Amino acid sequence: MRPAGATCATCGVRRPSTSRHDGPVVTSTAPLAVTMGEPAGVGGELSLKAWLARRGGRRPFFVIDSAARLADLAAKLGLDVPVQEIADPGAASMVFATALPVLPVRLAVSPRPGYPDAANAAATIEAIERAARHALDGEIAGIVTNPIQKKTLQDAGFRHPGHTEFLAELAGGVEVAMMLACPELRVVPVTIHLSLADAVRSLDSETIVRTGRVAAEGLRTLFGITNPRIAVAALNPHAGEQGAMGDEERCVIVPAIEALKRHGIDARGPSPADTLFHAAARPGYDVALCMY
Repeated sequence: MRPAGATCATCGVRRPSTSRHDGPVVTSTAPLAVTMGEPAGVGGELSLKAWLARRGGRRPFFVIDSAARLADLAAKLGLDVPVQEIADPGAASMVFATALPVLPVRLAVSPRPGYPDAANAAATIEAIERAARHALDGEIAGIVTNPIQKKTLQDAGFRHPGHTEFLAELAGGVEVAMMLACPELRVVPVTIHLSLADAVRSLDSETIVRTGRVAAEGLRTLFGITNPRIAVAALNPHAGEQGAMGDEERCVIVPAIEALKRHGIDARGPSPADTLFHAAARPGYDVALCMY
């Protein structure tokens, strides 16, 4: 169905699989790359505080950002974070214990917190592109994306709805899914970066099946779950109440669930969201597949 490799559960980009040796091998000490995000936003503060929260034995990371901006921000926030520029990802592990490693990008204008400027959009995009390139070259273990301001990027000509679609293109146009994950819950939305009205209009069985298959592969490859259990959420209240509150369940979602089963995937539902996400229901599935 897709080129060999693993699907990043958080951002959707595919990365080489070290277990199957089908691409560059990522070493156990490879760092994470953190993108700058919107320079007028919260990303810089998050990066600084993440470095302060570092613990021994954890994987090091570096930030693709402006070192001068981060140093100035640390001073303004009263954070004791030394910032050190690095020339390549491999230097991050040597620096990380004593300073925040930064792979530098150049900003066009000095950012004002809370006031995004399209003049800096190129630097924001460059940070994402460089992170993806390092991932595809096997130089890093993964990508952490700081928040972007999508309207500002679009005003500058950026044509992608968000990180997920952009990273998919950078990875060669592979099929992806976006997973939101925490220890208690994993959720994969079928539609992303759409208004609710557009999400409902765009929903079809083929998209549900494709997303479910990508989610199942990701759970097997990245989480070690041999037979993933997928709980499929309904679209309408009460799962449509047999057509009384909408027929998307009968006409679109149920056929998709049956197709997933034919592919050997343990898919069940559709279940109303108020019962699907209840804490008591969560042990019964490995991921929730939601329509939006």
